[in-house]
Amino acid sequence: MEAPYLSGQFLLAMPGIGDPRFERSVIALCAHDPAGAFGICLHEEIEGLTVPDLMRQLDVDPRGLEPRPVLLGGPVEPQRGFVLHSPDYAGQDTRFVAGRWAITGTRDVLEAIAKAQGPSRWVVALGYAGWGEGQLDRELCEIGWFSTPGSTALIFETEAAERWRRGFRDAGVDIAMLAADAGRA
Repeated sequence: MEAPYLSGQFLLAMPGIGDPRFERSVIALCAHDPAGAFGICLHEEIEGLTVPDLMRQLDVDPRGLEPRPVLLGGPVEPQRGFVLHSPDYAGQDTRFVAGRWAITGTRDVLEAIAKAQGPSRWVVALGYAGWGEGQLDRELCEIGWFSTPGSTALIFETEAAERWRRGFRDAGVDIAMLAADAGRA
């Protein structure tokens, strides 16, 4: 049976996923089709880097923007930036995801945010999580990932350190009942 495509959903790492880069991870899945999958990790902040700091590095004047953390969006291309945002903004390369959120990877979104002309809700991340053809489909059939439609509040209203717990709680899953090992029947 072919796995359903999950763009616009969240992937939550199960305990014992086996890859320390994804322990307690929450990934906003932005693309998932036969060619592969692409998502932004939402569970870890880059220590010591704020959005205004990043803007200044890119010669964008943050104009008094409140400091917000920059997220480690994933292990792939960690120097590449993305803004995951509400769908009320469209920039040069904005991609809308299942009518739930949007993602932009060009500096125009940062310039718009600095001028208070950008999306109403947003997070900034460096890097992304990516899967090749069929890779995520296989991983979804094994122990490792839990997918949930979740609420966009997970992105825009929840602190990074709390997203994993809230993702399971919102899905009705008691994390105390999760096991790191799977049995076989």
